[in-house]
Amino acid sequence: MSELAKMICTECGRENYHTYKNKKKNPGRLEFKKYCRFLRKHTIHREKK
Repeated sequence: MSELAKMICTECGRENYHTYKNKKKNPGRLEFKKYCRFLRKHTIHREKK
């Protein structure tokens, strides 16, 4: 039961990535450290509501 999850940069607030999430295994929000092309550095990206 995977669902599409959009990832938002915590510093600039833009949607840069999307990924699939298993809601049974990960009921909370996903959080990854990924590259933001707008800021040109690695930042924390969180799952959008």
